[in-house]
Amino acid sequence: MFLKQTIFFVAGSLLVTTVSAFAQHNHMDMPAKKDTAKHEMHDHAAHDMDSKQKPDSMPQMKMHMSHAFSLSLPMNRNGSGTGWQPDATPMYAYMKHGSKWNYMLHGSLFLRYTSQNLNNDGKRGASAKVSAPNYVMGMAQRQVGKNGLLTVRSMISLDRIFDGGSGYPLLFQSGETWKGKPLIDRQHPHDLISELAVGYTHRINKKMDVSIYAGYPGEPALGPTAFMHRMSAFNNPDAVLGHHWQDATHITFGVVTAGVRYGKFKAEASGFTGREPNENRFNFDKPRFDSYSYRLLFNPSANWAIQASRGFIKSPELNHADENVNRTTASVRHSKNLNSENHWISSSIVYGLNDSGEGHKESSLLAESNLQLNKWSVYGRYEWVEKSQEELDLTLINASHDQKFPVSAFTLGLNRQLFSFSKTLLQAGIQASVFSIGDDLRAAYGKIPVSGQVYLRLTPGLMRM
Repeated sequence: MFLKQTIFFVAGSLLVTTVSAFAQHNHMDMPAKKDTAKHEMHDHAAHDMDSKQKPDSMPQMKMHMSHAFSLSLPMNRNGSGTGWQPDATPMYAYMKHGSKWNYMLHGSLFLRYTSQNLNNDGKRGASAKVSAPNYVMGMAQRQVGKNGLLTVRSMISLDRIFDGGSGYPLLFQSGETWKGKPLIDRQHPHDLISELAVGYTHRINKKMDVSIYAGYPGEPALGPTAFMHRMSAFNNPDAVLGHHWQDATHITFGVVTAGVRYGKFKAEASGFTGREPNENRFNFDKPRFDSYSYRLLFNPSANWAIQASRGFIKSPELNHADENVNRTTASVRHSKNLNSENHWISSSIVYGLNDSGEGHKESSLLAESNLQLNKWSVYGRYEWVEKSQEELDLTLINASHDQKFPVSAFTLGLNRQLFSFSKTLLQAGIQASVFSIGDDLRAAYGKIPVSGQVYLRLTPGLMRM
């Protein structure tokens, strides 16, 4: 255990050094702050005017970074994949502006001690571990002509190296496999290459864009912004229990999405690979393009983002290759700047339904929020999800194949910024989760299971818009 902890601390130190050197070397800038809800879009008039001048008449001006898939939208609206967030969403990232290309880098590294079902020793899911959930995501974009926008994006995660093939313990979590067996009460690790994608958008006018996105891997038009990119979950190290009902397709090996935006609406359709990533987290899985989805996005104002989507997913689980899933999701997200330095609140409500046919329908509901008050943050999450007998492997308690087992989880956390360096934050936090389960699960899990954790976290600082 001491050796493993030492490895984690060394790896974390190396990441800090790398990020710090990257920020200092590139002189990444964070411009003066404005209220994001009142942020006016820069339509590159200065850039267009510059192209009409003689080469020696004025210095070349830098292009401001826009949304990844629109020259007419703010970059704060960027979600995972091609999804939208509220325009008032705060951004924690490093940025560099160039004459042609703009670059952005963000990510998160947790180093924590977590104890699951700590009050029911000997029951299912009871375990403790040092773990390190992490990811780093980079984006580059440039304008092509007057109305074209090219975006390249990549995300990497060292989950498999830090937390092993079975990932980290998370009570009542399910989905994917390790060594041929289903992962239960554990969150699977993410792939080393979690996104490698390119997108092109053409602006018809300020109200209308058409775009194309391709990823290997990438994220189809299905579900809300993935949990690790939502500011409502900014300080929570854990995946959501409804992950495989809501946003599990954020790592898909083979996806193409076409979208049309008009005003406050965007309609999208995707063709993608239904199979979830296999146990080898370092390779590129076979692209199949056997599934499809569609999604409608609507941002009525700078503070709100709404989406509804439907996906038809062919054999997502490796150990249930003959089972297809129809997934329906809907979400409402809200972000608001509290008119003070680093004071904001962000919240999400997410619903997900998996329908695998023959009456097998399981639903999930999530409500989460993060309140940031300068150096202090308080956050919470409520989850309700219906797990099947197969999801929790409950053959030992004589559960019927069609029986559903509802699980509710209440999480509360507190986070404190310790100090900052090179536009990077070091935070410390503590959180606890309490679970509500039915009598039929208590024989396996005990009465009112409780989980808790303490953690340190590295993340880029707040960008001041």
